[in-house]
Order: sequence, then C-alpha cells, then structure tokens
Amino acid sequence: MKKIGFIPLRKGSKGIPNKNKRKMVGRPLFTWVLGEAIFSELDAIYVYTDDEGIIEFITKEYSWTDKVKALLRSEKSASDTASTEFAMLEFGKSINYDFDIFCLLQATSPFTRRDDINACLAKIGNEYDSTLTVVNTHRFLWKENGTPINYNPLKRPRRQDFEGLLIENGAVYVVSKEALKKNKNRLGDNVAIVKMADESLMEIDTESDWIAIESLLIERQKREKESKKITHVVLDVDGVFTDGTITYTKDGEHTKSFDMRDGMGLEILRQFNVEVMVMTSEDSQLVSKRMQKLKIEHVFLGVKDKYTLLNKIVSDKGIDLSNIAYVGDDVNDLTNICSVGWSLAPNNATSIVKQHADVVLSKNSGAGAIREACQFIMNYNKRF
Repeated sequence: MKKIGFIPLRKGSKGIPNKNKRKMVGRPLFTWVLGEAIFSELDAIYVYTDDEGIIEFITKEYSWTDKVKALLRSEKSASDTASTEFAMLEFGKSINYDFDIFCLLQATSPFTRRDDINACLAKIGNEYDSTLTVVNTHRFLWKENGTPINYNPLKRPRRQDFEGLLIENGAVYVVSKEALKKNKNRLGDNVAIVKMADESLMEIDTESDWIAIESLLIERQKREKESKKITHVVLDVDGVFTDGTITYTKDGEHTKSFDMRDGMGLEILRQFNVEVMVMTSEDSQLVSKRMQKLKIEHVFLGVKDKYTLLNKIVSDKGIDLSNIAYVGDDVNDLTNICSVGWSLAPNNATSIVKQHADVVLSKNSGAGAIREACQFIMNYNKRF
C-alpha cells in the first residue's frame, strides 16, 4: 500500500511575508513538518509549490533521501482563490493517482510529529477512509446572541469533569485514494480522529503568533532533552572553528584562521572513542581541506536544515540525540542546540544561542573554544 505525503506551499503570504521560508528556530518553517514526514511511515513526500527557490532548496538539501520530491504547481492552483482541494486534485491527476493513501500536511503546523502522522495513517482501514488531527479544548464557547454552545453556565463544570470539544487543528489529514476521487475532498465518509497537543491549535497569522510558537517550540525541544554518554560531537565551522571573519586578497581569494589547539583537542577526543563530525551551511573547499588535515571523515558542507540531517545521522548510527554534543554559534544551529544531549557555544556566539546552550564556553571561537569543549566532554564522560 503506497502512502504519500503532500505539502502545498505558495509564494504569497499576506500576514507574514515569505512565511513558509522564514526561519523558525533557525530552520525554514516548512522544514519542521517535512523533516518529521521523512522519518514517518510515509513512502514519499511531495512538496507542491510555485516557488522555484524552494524546489532548488529541496533538491539540494535532501539529496540523501529518495523520499522527498518537489514539483512545480500551476499558477491557477497557487492563486489566492484556489482551494487546497484544487491543488490536491491537480497534483493527483499529474501523477495519475499513483498512491493508495494521501496525507495532506500543513507547513504552518510546526508542532506536527512523525508519531502524529503515523497515528493518522494507522487509522485508515476497513472502518475509516480518512483521518484528521484535532485538539481537545476545554474552553467554554458562546454565540454572539449571548447563549452558550457547550455548557450550562448555571452548572459550570470543573475542568477535570468537563469533556470539552474537539477542534480541527489543520495539521494532518489522511484520506484513501478512493475517497479522495469520490468526494474531491481531504475527508471521506467515515472519519477517524487523532488528538494532538494543545499548542498545535495555534495558527501563524501575525508576528505575535510567530513569536509565541517559536518560544513554545524551543521549550518543547529543551524539555525533551536527555543527557547520556557522549559518543559523537558535531561542530559548526564559521564562528566555532574560526572567528567568523573572512579575509579577501586582491585576487578575490579568501582565507580563514584556525586555532591549532582545537585540532589537538579533537585528536585527544577521538582517542577516547568520541566520533567527530562537522556540519556547516557553507560549501567551502577551504573548509574541506582543513578537515582533511584534521582527519575528520564525516564533513557535511552546505547544510541548511541541520536538524533533519542530524536526525538522519542519529538514525543511521543507531544512537540517540542524547549521545550527541553540539557546538554552534548562530541561529541556524539553534534547533540542534536545543535538542542534543549537551550543547556548547563559544563565548562570542550570538546572544540567542548563548541563551539556550547548556554550556557557554569561556573561550571565543577560533581562540580555543573547541579545545575547551573537548575538555568538557572528556570530563563529563568520566562519570560513565
């Protein structure tokens, strides 16, 4: 049974400009749900967009998996008046409905987890032909004419005695191919529900919404952190190995400065069976040559969605995020900083990273910060 995910994206956003591509906790908003979909039980995920920049981003960023595909949608389906169902049906026809189960995922629902997707998929079968995600709200609802909708105000119930109401959160919809073609809708005739966390009901329509949701995501990642023995350390480059500056010559060539003490620290760390990796958003041959000199085998260049790649590394190696120490300095490291077993930041890192890192080092980047981080890891691992 072929199960596909479908993430529709449009260029336009009236409330928040470029909302889908804007960085939420250092990652483009749409990558929060896309990353979870990759590690779900979906067989393929299609990003359907009129933004060629997003198509280029996806083609480059997720080359390590064959599950993700980006397709250009028509102008008509990306217009302000086109419904999501119009885009779904247009897409379905374009691939000759080559699927059995269709999973609509909303990019503006960053709280969606792989478990939510899998729970929705599991509901489809003999009894149900579609599934949607909901939130159980215990709010008391009223009509404009002053009459209550879901309770008797003269017998106001205690929260623990009040069943409340189930409200669609717009995050995940799953429907069988037969029901989609019959109803031309995201839902069929027999609908199952899957409950999600309360915060997933929040919508991103204003700057205030964005700030609130970003704060909740940061706290969720930090709340779920665990610290175990560190088996792997992952390092950013600019602002960690270097001081973040680049020197250009008159011929246009550029140079970076590296601290030799950092190299010694990493060499010692490997002697204690801690694997060293490098993950940077820059695609630089200069960096590649330096890492070869340091004998670092696992070097990931040009990475924009660092958190999804980190999850792949964890999956491939059969370890957990709690086994990883991460050293980063800027906002594109932030989700990793908030998620791994131990996160460390150079003393001259950006304020947002220093605010959420587990350890703020006394040394600056390019001036012994990595050497200090290595010593911290070795001391920490002595307890195991």
